Amino acid sequence: MASNKTLELRDASDADLRDQLNESTTSLEKMTFDHTVNGIENPLQLRTVRRDVARIKTELRRRELEALPQEALAKRDDIRRRRRKK
Repeated sequence: MASNKTLELRDASDADLRDQLNESTTSLEKMTFDHTVNGIENPLQLRTVRRDVARIKTELRRRELEALPQEALAKRDDIRRRRRKK
């Protein structure tokens, strides 16, 4: 079952997702730096932001794969199948 954050991301447009990704990535870099230098009050915020970035990237990738033509998807599946056999 999808979480509320995932459902919210599915409703957002591509431009909104890219903006959120830029903001979250910048925030994560700043928080990581601050945590390394001084320490932050709640280190669990790092995990939350990191997971938000991953959710956004996953949604963007899902949309990218949906937009691929059928031939490209078939080729991609063949490559993945060959990798699995090794």
